[in-house]
Parts: sequence; structure tokens; C-alpha cells
Amino acid sequence: MSRNLNLPFFPIAPPSYDQQYIAEVVRAFSVYLEQMQNPGEGRNTFAVFTNLQTDDSGLEPGAIFNHDGYVRVPLAHSPYVRGSQATGAVGSVTVSTP
Repeated sequence: MSRNLNLPFFPIAPPSYDQQYIAEVVRAFSVYLEQMQNPGEGRNTFAVFTNLQTDDSGLEPGAIFNHDGYVRVPLAHSPYVRGSQATGAVGSVTVSTP
């Protein structure tokens, strides 16, 4: 992982229970969890995405999917629903030639 994170300090345990030590451990874990839940900034010069989904079904905001060879990001007002195919017919046409 190369997100330039400052890893939190985990203190060395004292020989007996120390309330300040426990508070420092809890603080360090809190910092660590916050860092792991934050996706951070991404800067890449090369990326390969394999096996991308072909619609936005079940994707979270900011995820990507492949739609007809284009990488897309899900939008609430413009869905790419799974299995969106249709056919239709209206009346009939008769063609006669003289």
C-alpha cells in the first residue's frame, strides 16, 4: 500500500494495567481505522481493470463499470440497468407492387 499514510504509534504495554496506556491504544486504533476507511487520493500513470461489471446494478457511488467499451461511473438519474433489451411492434404493413 503506498498511500503516504503516517502509521499510528502503538505504545509498549506496561507490566500492569494502566488507564493511560489503554487510552493510547484506543486512540491509535481509532486513527488506524479512520485511515483504512478513507480511500484516499489516487494518482496513477497506468491502470488495468479486469472483469468489470457491465452495468451499474448494486454498485456504490464512485465505482466504475464497463458499458459497451466505455468506463462509466454510476449516476442516480442515468441508470444502466441489467438486461435492458426490448422489442416491439405496432400494427402491420402490407407492401404491394404494381
